Amino acid sequence: MSQNLNSAVNEFNQEMKPVSLWADAWKRLRRNKMALVSLWIVGFYALVAIAAPLIPLHDYRTQTLSHTNLRPSFKPAGQIALEAVEAQAILLQERVDAGVESLKPNLERTLREVESLKAALDTDPASKNVYIFGTDYLGRDMLAKTIYGARISMMVGLIGTFTAVLVGVIIGAISGYIGGWLDNLLMRFVDIMYGLPYMLIVIILMALFRKEGQSSIVILFVGIALVSWLTIARVVRGQIISLKNSEFVEAARSMGAGTGRIIFRHLLPNALGIIIIFTSLSLPSFIMSESFLSFLGLGVSAPLSSWGSLVSEGANTMELYPWQLLAPAIEMTIFLFCMNFLGDGLRDALDPQSKNRT
Repeated sequence: MSQNLNSAVNEFNQEMKPVSLWADAWKRLRRNKMALVSLWIVGFYALVAIAAPLIPLHDYRTQTLSHTNLRPSFKPAGQIALEAVEAQAILLQERVDAGVESLKPNLERTLREVESLKAALDTDPASKNVYIFGTDYLGRDMLAKTIYGARISMMVGLIGTFTAVLVGVIIGAISGYIGGWLDNLLMRFVDIMYGLPYMLIVIILMALFRKEGQSSIVILFVGIALVSWLTIARVVRGQIISLKNSEFVEAARSMGAGTGRIIFRHLLPNALGIIIIFTSLSLPSFIMSESFLSFLGLGVSAPLSSWGSLVSEGANTMELYPWQLLAPAIEMTIFLFCMNFLGDGLRDALDPQSKNRT
């Protein structure tokens, strides 16, 4: 009987199928329940962010001044607004009955508003809107704002991470493999960049070149990506130095493989695990950097929003309208926790030393 070339037998003549590194890593990742749940949650976030234009949401730019600061509810917005104004009218009526004559004009104006809202229940289509996350101070849907804010924050995190990985991997791999004066030059440049106050530079760039609309996002990308590649460059350089004298590299060199082929076809694939781990752990830090800048008012400009700008707006009204802070804050917190759990799980799954521990 012929034996399958893709299998082997052990000392008991039992057939053993080979397991690849990635299949083994996925098997160990599935044992980590927190990492697996985090993977599904992050995937759900990404799916919602990508499919946001297809989801039947209210336009996050539409302002409905009669629906300002509505509480989260599954009731129609017109009914919620009417209940709020009627409650205000009752309080004013009690004060007027108690002898506060100066409030009579306010009471009359509130009563007219009650009649206007009652009439709008049947004539205004916006009165039938449902805001399950409530509305902000301009009557905009908080659910739509948090979803589209997630798109901006996640896009900043992805672009910052992609820039860091692309630039850092190339510089670190070239520096580690070639060595010599080029390695010294590149690493001294990295040391100089490390000595600069990173966040202060980003703040100065945003303050100098920030414009309204989309251009502010471009400046934000440039500022965050300016020195984001430094850490991964050092990590990849160390990995390449530890691998460049291995047997498979010597074999490729003896077969006439050039420097570029050795680096990109042989060395970097063997350092892919650490690169994936760094990517998953870096994305939350870039989102936090963007959120910090947006909280200071140096992030994205209206009508666009991000998690940081939404938290900043909600912090100003948290005592009266806490849902304007809780909605984006909880959404961002869950995502960042899941990304950190997923990064830890990937680190354990791709760590060769952990094979015998799980």
